Amino acid sequence: MFISDKIQEHNEKNTATHVFHFQHISALLAQKGIDIQDVIKKIQNFQIAIPSWALGTGGTRFGRFPGGGEPRNLEEKIADVGLLHQLNRSSNSISLHIPWDIPKDPAALKSHLREHGLTIDSVNSNTFQDQPDQLLSYKFGSLSHTDAATRRQAIEHNIACIEHGKALDSRVLTVWLADGSNFPGQQHFRRAWQRTADSLAEIYRAMPDDWTMLIEYKPYEPNFYSMVIPDWGTSYSLCQFLGKNAQVLVDLGHHLPNTNIEQIVARLMHFGRLGGFHFNGSMYGDDDLTTGSIKPYQFFLIFNELADAMSDPAVNNPPLAWMIDASHNSKDPLEDLLQSVQNILTTYSKALLVDRALLAEAQHNNDVLGAEELLRDIFATDTRALVAEATRRAGGALDPIGLYRSLKIREKLIEQRGKKSTATGL
Repeated sequence: MFISDKIQEHNEKNTATHVFHFQHISALLAQKGIDIQDVIKKIQNFQIAIPSWALGTGGTRFGRFPGGGEPRNLEEKIADVGLLHQLNRSSNSISLHIPWDIPKDPAALKSHLREHGLTIDSVNSNTFQDQPDQLLSYKFGSLSHTDAATRRQAIEHNIACIEHGKALDSRVLTVWLADGSNFPGQQHFRRAWQRTADSLAEIYRAMPDDWTMLIEYKPYEPNFYSMVIPDWGTSYSLCQFLGKNAQVLVDLGHHLPNTNIEQIVARLMHFGRLGGFHFNGSMYGDDDLTTGSIKPYQFFLIFNELADAMSDPAVNNPPLAWMIDASHNSKDPLEDLLQSVQNILTTYSKALLVDRALLAEAQHNNDVLGAEELLRDIFATDTRALVAEATRRAGGALDPIGLYRSLKIREKLIEQRGKKSTATGL
C-alpha cells in the first residue's frame, strides 16, 4: 500500500497549523541559542527498527484478541512496516524472530524489502519456547542446560539464525534466554553461568567479523527464583568473556520496579558496552506497553544520558541499535507502533535540547536545584512540531496517526486479509 499522494494532500491540509507551532518552537529555541537545523537533522537520522512479531495483536497468558487484517506471512509484515515508514520516515528496518519468520526465498525477500525502502536490522533467536518439530525440550534451560545435547541444539539454532541473517544482509544477532530456576537448589548458579558463556562463545565464533551479538537480560519471567542473565552486570560479564563484538542490550521493561535505568545506560556507555535498546513502556515489569506511555519523565532522563554520551568524543561506544519490542493486546498494533515511534522521537528531541555545558557546570558546583530545574524545563518543552517538521522534510506525514486513521487503513487491511487473520509471534 503506497500512499505518497495521500501524504502530500494531508500535509497541505495541515500546513497552516504546523507552521504556527513550528514558528513558536523555533523562536523559543533561537532565544536559547540552539541550532534548530542540527536538531531536525538528528531527528531525521534517528531510525527505529520494527519487530516482525509486533505487527499482530499480542497477548498475555490469559488470552489474545486479534483485531483482524493481521499480516499472514513475512511478505505482508514487510508491507506493513513499509507503510509505517511511509508515514513517519523513521522505521526503515525490520527485526526478525526465528523460527517465527524464517525467510523461505531470501533473494525475493530482499527485493521486497528494497521495494519498501527497508532493510533487515537484526535476527532474534528463540530458545525460550519448544517448537512442534523440536527433538529436545528447553523446559530446564537452553544454552545453560545441564544436558550437552540440549545445549548443542540451542547453539545450532542460534548459528542457523546467523545464516538466515547473512542471507538478508543483517549483521546483528540478538540473544535473550529464558533460562533460570523456579525453586531454591534447583540450579547451580556458577555452573549455569559457565555453561551459558561456553555456549555463547561457540555461537560468537560462528559470527562473521563484522557482526554484533546483543545479549539481553531480564530479572524474572518465565523463571521466578533465578534467571541465568538477570541484570546488566551479568550480561556485561558475558560480553567481556566473549569479545569486542558482544554488547549489552537494554530492554526498558526488563527491570525491577523503580530501577535507575538511566544510570545503567550511562555506565554501559562509559564502558563502551551498550549495544542497543528494546523500547516499550512498563508499569510493573515486562508489560510491553506503548513506549513513553507510563513513565515519560524517566524515559526522558534515559535519553538525556544517551544524548550526553553520544555527544561526548571521549565515549568510545559503537552506534546503537534501536528497536521497539512490545506485545499489544488492546490497541491496533500499527497505531501503537506509530505512537511509540512518535514518543521516542519527541523524547529524543528533548534530550538534544539540553544545554550540556550549563548542566555540567551545575553538577560541578553541586547546584542540585539548578541541575534539576534545567532538565525539568526541557522536559516541559513541547517539541512535537520539531518532530513533525523533521518527518515532513523526509517525506512523511505531519500527523502519521491522524493520517492512518483518516485513510481507514485497518479496515482496508481487514478487507484484504480477513477479519480472523492472525500474525505469528507472541
